[in-house]
Amino acid sequence: MKSSKPSFSRRMDLLAALALMAIFLLAGWKIASRLPAPDFLLLSRQKASATRVLPIAQATASAALVPVRQHSPDGRFEFDARFVTSTPGQAVHAASLVELLDGRLRAVWFSGSREGARDVVIKTSVMDTESLRWSEETTLLDRQHLQQGLWRYVKKIGNPVIARMPDDSLMLWMVNVSVGGWAGSSITWLRSTDEGLSWGIPRRLVTSPFLNISTLAKGAPFFYQDGQIGLPVYHEFVTKFAEILRISPEGRVLDKVRVPGSQTSLQPVVLVSSASQAQIYMRSGLSTTVMASETADAGKTWSATHATAWPNPDSALAGVVTPAGQQWLALNPKPKNREMLTLLQASATGSFEGAIPWVVESSPTPETFLPVSNYERLLSDELQKQGASQAQIQADVASAKRQLCGPATCLQEFSYPYLLQGRDGYLHLVYTWHRSRIKHVRLDPMQALQPDAASPAQSHAASAAH
Repeated sequence: MKSSKPSFSRRMDLLAALALMAIFLLAGWKIASRLPAPDFLLLSRQKASATRVLPIAQATASAALVPVRQHSPDGRFEFDARFVTSTPGQAVHAASLVELLDGRLRAVWFSGSREGARDVVIKTSVMDTESLRWSEETTLLDRQHLQQGLWRYVKKIGNPVIARMPDDSLMLWMVNVSVGGWAGSSITWLRSTDEGLSWGIPRRLVTSPFLNISTLAKGAPFFYQDGQIGLPVYHEFVTKFAEILRISPEGRVLDKVRVPGSQTSLQPVVLVSSASQAQIYMRSGLSTTVMASETADAGKTWSATHATAWPNPDSALAGVVTPAGQQWLALNPKPKNREMLTLLQASATGSFEGAIPWVVESSPTPETFLPVSNYERLLSDELQKQGASQAQIQADVASAKRQLCGPATCLQEFSYPYLLQGRDGYLHLVYTWHRSRIKHVRLDPMQALQPDAASPAQSHAASAAH
């Protein structure tokens, strides 16, 4: 005769089912009870009319070095350019920018023997607005400092993002790994109240109650009208996807929203266009096209991820919205490599489709692997124009070859851009130059408003990009 009592295994199955149901109910309750996100904070549009753009490459008598004035490869515009980094022979990457209260710029980036190495540190430098000269770089943070502050082992660090908060303090977010590769990352943040001269105790950003790993940052933050911070992040553990964190001014994660259908997409960039509307543009992990999503309710929900018309070679992009409401993107528009870096200006409706790219830097030999000797000559000439010594040139060329060259040929790379508009009206762009230097470009965005027809060079650039 069979017992009418449930067996032990059946009771365990029932308990497991009830626990799973409780988890789903709790998750549903949390989503349903989520407080509406406050409206986005917009840059003052009144400041735009008062902004004065100085002539390109205006130098004062006290300027020790005059920046190199250049015409873009497509002949469309002109700009000033200088190298930010000064320590030769390093692998440098992932720069970001913030404007200081006195109008100077502070840049941060990571530097070491190679990406992910134990000797990688976060470096910083400040640019004088009159001469455009960057100060000698200093170390802002290293693994040992981070370990002491977090009371935990730190294997590697990277991707520093610096920004000014609504209370005028500076915040620095960065990625750090204790075990494994970048997929095991977490985010650490620090605050400065003296314009980056000193920094507070590093603290972990808790994005998950389970292990708190696989959250990375790259894009600039945005803000809400009540002082909360929006931080675009992404995950790489098991699968890739993009997510928006809503953070209190004290650094506590209040809410997070995953971008629907963003699997294989990463490094989101958010462009806020109104108090309730914003667009996300993302790097494609499948090397296809720039991916996008939109919100109409201040980020409480986002549309399903969709492809744009712009190719993306699995490379980071950057964006900025000016106080006048102009939207800009910086990206690599070639489908298979990072040998061209361009700027795109959105139309009045906020669309980048059909935009003619502003080519900032590109390979003189498109779609061609350069012989090592030609590559050495190309880099040496550019570094010499910027005033590098022979010893610096040799060290930088060796660093670039170590990362981008094979036995006989080399790749060319201009990547990982970061965009900012200063109070002087200029657009400031920093990016990785051949993995051996961080380069800064300053340009007048009003050049885009000058009536001109697309030249053959521009038409060629647009067709090459697509």
